[in-house]
Amino acid sequence: MILQALTRYYDILAADPHSGIAPFGYSTANVSFALDISPHGELLAIYPLFDTVQRGKKKLEVPQRLIVPGQTIRSSGISSNFLCDNSAYVLGISDKEAKDPEYAPKRCEDFCKKNKELLEKANSQAARAVIAFLDSYNPAQAKQNPIIASKWDELLKGGNLVFRLNGKFVHDDPEIRRVWEEHKAQSASDKVSQCLVTGETAPIARLHPSLKGIDGANSTGATLVGFNAPAYESYNRDKGQGLNSPVSEKAVFGYTTALNYLLSRSNPNRKFKIGDTTVVYWAESTDTTYAATFAGLFGIEPDEADDNDESEETILRDTRAEQRMREIAERIKSAGALDSEKLLEGLDQSNPPRFYVLGLAPNAARVSVRFFHADLFTKIIQKVMQHYADLNIEKEFSNQPTYIPLWQLLFETVSKKSSDKSPSPLMAGAVFRSILNSAPYPAALYYAVINRTRADMDDPDHRIKKINYARAAIIKACLTRKYRNQNSNPIQEVLCMGLNEQSTNQAYLLGRLFAVLEKAQQDAIQNPNASITDRYFTAACASPISVFSTLLRLSKHHISKAEHGKYYDRRIQDILDLLDVDNNPFPAHLSLDEQGIFVLGYYHQRAALYRPRNNQNAVESIQSEKIS
Repeated sequence: MILQALTRYYDILAADPHSGIAPFGYSTANVSFALDISPHGELLAIYPLFDTVQRGKKKLEVPQRLIVPGQTIRSSGISSNFLCDNSAYVLGISDKEAKDPEYAPKRCEDFCKKNKELLEKANSQAARAVIAFLDSYNPAQAKQNPIIASKWDELLKGGNLVFRLNGKFVHDDPEIRRVWEEHKAQSASDKVSQCLVTGETAPIARLHPSLKGIDGANSTGATLVGFNAPAYESYNRDKGQGLNSPVSEKAVFGYTTALNYLLSRSNPNRKFKIGDTTVVYWAESTDTTYAATFAGLFGIEPDEADDNDESEETILRDTRAEQRMREIAERIKSAGALDSEKLLEGLDQSNPPRFYVLGLAPNAARVSVRFFHADLFTKIIQKVMQHYADLNIEKEFSNQPTYIPLWQLLFETVSKKSSDKSPSPLMAGAVFRSILNSAPYPAALYYAVINRTRADMDDPDHRIKKINYARAAIIKACLTRKYRNQNSNPIQEVLCMGLNEQSTNQAYLLGRLFAVLEKAQQDAIQNPNASITDRYFTAACASPISVFSTLLRLSKHHISKAEHGKYYDRRIQDILDLLDVDNNPFPAHLSLDEQGIFVLGYYHQRAALYRPRNNQNAVESIQSEKIS
């Protein structure tokens, strides 16, 4: 399924002349210099091929991306490419000669031999010019050549070189391309079988190219499909590696090219990370606005390029898609409102394309698939909006985002005092899957947030708040999704945005009661050394009977000192009446779900107490009592 979707996407990219995607048999490479040669093979100049690009706040010069004849996968040994390679192969110069004097000469010899064998089959002036250069060039005298000497330090940095004749790249010559394509057809695998991706009978690839751009994976790349030991091979597939999972060379080229494009900076819709997982996404359409809309919903912006990213790839621009992504991301980060119809405006809703989301995690020299989701684009948008709707809860402050970004949700599961603030990778992937599947959130997310409410103490210096907007939203969303598909929802009344004063749920009322007791203490004692929240919240949430009697006794002292003590006394009595403690004593223990409801009651009541309008009503109520 994954390989088929990527292969289809390659076909879409290949049909788009603006994508810059390489056709079968070719590859896209970073090229630093072009060797200008005469028709007689004389080196005329070394022309730099660099573009100036913006990297965050910096302007950098990066090599040009050119489509060149397909390059080999080098793991060890000597293996030269056709008409595009580094200075060790093309010119026989390298900075490794101190350790191995034969390092560059051997590679240059291999390059000359293989390139001449192919170029001799081409009947063109460009082919004859390169052959003449290779015949006359002597690597031992490279440093005496003033043209090479002038670029010596830059050439040793390892960038690729190509040949140019009369202002045109030699590898673009039609006759040379014909020879190269015939060579690729003749060198195809002799193993022919039915391809698992296309269903066609074709030569099977033994090795699959590496994928680059996955955070945490080997810098040289990692493979998605590969078998390198007999233990992983099926019966009668020994010593075959790729034959264990037969995929044609053309399909392998297609899916790896498409995936490397999605992982690269050439992709206008940039990848993003969730935990240790690199996420790529695409629609079966040439319109990049679909992917831009999806990225915007998760707060990704097109101009959030990492200043430290030294990738040499240039970014393709799609200003319409970028503007849409930026607008949606800005609304997500601010308090703006979104709706599904607005998000789909301007897109084909009658025949929406299929949309894919793929999460890849590093696993040594291989890649692990953390999740893969495929659905119609309209359905994916609805599921993401449902996720935000489930999180919707009354804010503590008006400037807080209406749509809490995913990174912030995961951040709430980790101690802010920890040196490693990375969330659990498995949990992060599971949360993202639940969003795309509109399924209950993983229990690990709920448990982690409950544990943080138990362990953390309010600490303004470290910006730590025991119960904050994000944590309350997570608890509400987890409980909402858990009970949504059940026949009956016994806690529906407390899964609301704000305070429900009519609810008789015991855990919810206990949470409300604790919030009022806390506010009475704060009004009575300014900046106490330890608040009742610091001392008693965890016990009250887990085992109410052990602390609430003590808290109610303490409240008498706080009410007597508080400016608005009568108001808090009335609020406490109203909640106790709903609890009916004479007939329903404080419970000995609360389950995990009930602890979450306790937190919601506490959060809702605290938000109501601190709401400016309610404070004014409280004062008016107190004043009227004094008059009477």
